[in-house]
Amino acid sequence: MMDLTVSADLALGRDDSANELFNGVPVHRAIIAPLTALCADAKNAGFDLRLVSGYRSFERQLAIWNAKAQGRRPVLDSAGQVLDIHTLSESELINAIMRWSALPGASRHHWGSDIDVYDAAAVPADYSVQLTPAEVADAGVFGPMHKWLDRQFANGHGHGFFRPYDVDRGGIAPERWHLSYAPLAAKCDELVSAKLLSEVLNSVPTLHLRESVLAELNKLYSRYVVVPKACYPVNYVALK
Repeated sequence: MMDLTVSADLALGRDDSANELFNGVPVHRAIIAPLTALCADAKNAGFDLRLVSGYRSFERQLAIWNAKAQGRRPVLDSAGQVLDIHTLSESELINAIMRWSALPGASRHHWGSDIDVYDAAAVPADYSVQLTPAEVADAGVFGPMHKWLDRQFANGHGHGFFRPYDVDRGGIAPERWHLSYAPLAAKCDELVSAKLLSEVLNSVPTLHLRESVLAELNKLYSRYVVVPKACYPVNYVALK
């Protein structure tokens, strides 16, 4: 059985020693076998399930956060429209960023358990995947594959994968493209806390909006970081 021992450094995106490449994308080695099985099922159903992204380091997430907080990358509203960040207070800007992007140290992509997927069979080879709600809606270009995934997950045939952001709970916007491998994610989930994030972010002077983030961190953690245990597959414990 695959070793699912995890550390705080792994959970925070500061240890990639358990990663391997899956079709060129880094992921935790524990998800390669179940992901291979999921891709095989998809192929049999007429889809070509591919990864847009997998593991993301703490430093990479910090760079994404700072670029959005400083206006060098677009910040979107809940409908996916670009916001004018100069009209927002620091608190409003933080919440707007976290609707679509995690704080460094709080991204599930740090764990190597979480992936963003698309159906390569549905688009030309030169198609640029945007990861937008329109792409993954039932009528969208990747809608058929995601409807198939819905059925697989509902029937317990997801090989341990599930959608942590399947519906809008008032925090992270729904991301139908985001899949998580429950046995590994649950282990990492247990390690991450508001206290741990506070300690880590206190030590990162380059984090833009740091003082405002730290002042609101308990609320931000509850709203944007916590994924209810009820979202995990009922049988994920058996997969550990």
